[in-house]
Amino acid sequence: MVRVTNETRPVTDPLTLAALDTERHVARGGWDQGVRLFALVPTAELLEHEPGLADGLATHDAAAGALSAVEQDELPEADGLEDLLARIAWPEQVTGCALAVERIVVPPEAERDLPDDDDAALRAVAEHPGRADVRLVVAVTRAGESRCLLRQREHDSDDRVALGDDIAPGLVHALRATFED
Repeated sequence: MVRVTNETRPVTDPLTLAALDTERHVARGGWDQGVRLFALVPTAELLEHEPGLADGLATHDAAAGALSAVEQDELPEADGLEDLLARIAWPEQVTGCALAVERIVVPPEAERDLPDDDDAALRAVAEHPGRADVRLVVAVTRAGESRCLLRQREHDSDDRVALGDDIAPGLVHALRATFED
């Protein structure tokens, strides 16, 4: 299911709130960003270790079960996103994680006509008149929950972010794998 976040029902579950906060944080940095990875930790535990952070938290961050995103600044060297995620393992204190990544999407019929050569295919996608620049934020928990958010550059507004559980199933699977032993 995909929905836009400006619907009338308030969002209250901790994972969705953390994903939305993370997406808005990333959006403040504008477009053309690299991959950004965040650990999701229980806010109460974070405040036990860093009480000075309480002043900057939103009201919902004080709710029971609230999660806070902690950006991972130094990511390991990797040959692409799949390789990066294969190198990530989280300590027990981390309840979940979130990934922000930008992509170019084209209509399905354009994908069928792409050249076999990777460089030529990339050029064809970048030059396609029906292309759209999107940012995905995918958040998962150790317990298996997931939320996906999608923002289009063409409709770059906090109230135009699509929200669903299965927008990016491959990324959901790859992030869940970072919690496997």
